[in-house]
Order: sequence, then C-alpha cells, then structure tokens
Amino acid sequence: MTATAQSSDDLAPRVLAGERRALARAVTLVESTRPDHRAQATALIEALRGHGRQALRIGLSGTPGVGKSTFIEAFGMALVGAGLKVAVLAVDPSSARSGGSILGDKTRMELLSREAAAFIRPSPSATHLGGVARRTREAVALCEAAGFDVVLVETVGVGQSETVVAEICDLFVLLLSPAGGDELQGVKRGIMEMADLILVNKADGDLKPAATRTVADYAGALRLLRKRPQDPEGFPKALPVSAVTGDGIAGAWDEMQGLARWRKDHGWWDRRRAEQSAHWFEAEVREGLLARLRADPEVKAAMAEMAEQVAQGALTPDAAAAAMLGRLKG
Repeated sequence: MTATAQSSDDLAPRVLAGERRALARAVTLVESTRPDHRAQATALIEALRGHGRQALRIGLSGTPGVGKSTFIEAFGMALVGAGLKVAVLAVDPSSARSGGSILGDKTRMELLSREAAAFIRPSPSATHLGGVARRTREAVALCEAAGFDVVLVETVGVGQSETVVAEICDLFVLLLSPAGGDELQGVKRGIMEMADLILVNKADGDLKPAATRTVADYAGALRLLRKRPQDPEGFPKALPVSAVTGDGIAGAWDEMQGLARWRKDHGWWDRRRAEQSAHWFEAEVREGLLARLRADPEVKAAMAEMAEQVAQGALTPDAAAAAMLGRLKG
C-alpha cells in the first residue's frame, strides 16, 4: 500500500499514538494534490479534530546565509535535551522543472535527524506564495496531533513568506546576521512589525562585538515601532545567539515561553488561533473555487481568451476580470 493510499481511518489512531511512520505518511497525504487524496486528507484532519493537544508553533525566517539550519539544529537539540518533542517543517525552494525540493534539510541537520524525539520534514514550496507550502498548515496540525511539543516552521526567507507563516504560527522569530546600518535599512518595516523576537546569530568569535552592536541597533529600531496590544512590556525584543557555541539559545527559549504564557493568560493565544482558523477557511474556499473554475473546460477557455485580449491591450485586467465574473454569475 502506498503512503497516500492508506485510509484516514487507519492513519488517525496511529498518528495520535505518535507513530513516526504514520505521521510521515499522513504528511505525504495532505501534501498530495490528487482529488482523491485531498478527500482522504480532509477526512483525516477531521478525524483528528478535538484531540486537545497544542504545540507551540514557531515560525522562523531569515535571509539565506544567516544560518537558519544550524540554528534550528542547535535549538532543536536543546529542546530535545529538555525532554521535549520537536517537529521541524522546513519549506524548501522547489525546482521549477520537477517541483521537487532543491535543498536536503536532513543532510543539513544531521544530529537532530537522529533524535527519536525529533521529526524533520522538508517540503517543496511548489511555487506557492513566498515559498510556504499551502499544506504546511495541515502538516502542523498533524504534528500537534502526534504529540509534538514544539513545531518549527522554517521558511526560505524570501518574498511574502513571513506574512503567510504568521497565519500558521503562534510566534514569529526573525534570524539575522551581524551587520551594520545598511542591513538595518534593508529590513522591511512590515517584517520588523511581525517579528516577536529578533535573534542576531553568529554572536561568537570575531563577530561577537558586531553582533552586540547589531542587537543594540535592532532594539532601538523596535522601540520606535508602536507597541502591540498582544505583547507584554519589553516585546518585541532583539537578542544575540550563537548556533555554534549555543550561547543565548536557552535565553531565547525562555523568552519564547514567557511570551506564549503571557498571551495565554491574557486571552491573546485563543483569539489568535481563532482568527487563523477563519483566515484559512476563507483561503480554502478561494482555492476550491479557483480549482473548480480551472477544471471547467468552458471557463478555462474563456479565461484563456480574455487573458490573450489583456496581453494584446484590447482589455484592461480590471475590465476583463469584471466581464469574467459577470459571465460566471449568468
């Protein structure tokens, strides 16, 4: 039986029991785009609803070269050492030709991948917005059902992936390298406003003084941003860490736990998760409608015809869209 052929009735209890092979098969199922697999995936997620388990979902982003994989391995090993179960969903860039992952996350996290309490799953972005796979949200839900305490979602750190991952996770962590003011100017204000914690990596050796200055620069920039109601005093904040020596990682974890506890105690946790559920309901409706439109031969032909008219300048995009929607109403 193939990974995607197994029924949701068989998979659900095994995922709840924490079987790693069942979890891997379940993630493969929810990532499939075949209509029959999508139906099975929906049934599986529904069967797992109400299990009552909640993981701390942490989104992690950063520019290429900042050391995300090295940090995740060091951070994950520290969490496993503390007796926690950690899942890593690392969204890789996809090959435009084959659609497969270009990077191999397990080869980049050799120590963590050997841990029985860790689960690493690289997923091709499949050209979805900002590199965040559309089904990552469902994979997160599966990891929660399997009893993982922390789920890390690593994005490729380009485009609008940060915006998408914010609709999946409880905390958003931005990892940056020691640098001068030029990099500070290059970080978009929107990303700064989304970040709950900025970690300046590589704060060791000759780079430690630069990292200290960079932390001070970002801390100053964060103070200029308007305080968010979902944050306690002092957040968002910037901290130095070293994925190589491990310095600062325990402190960063303490800050994450403290922020999560504060939000739970003040009602922000449940409110945010409810907002995320509503967001993904609307997203699924939109995707479903688009899928049905693409599957209708007449609609597909009409859209291709209007697209050609837009390309030739015979219609503006707005006028073509209005005409297309008018035909659908009729």
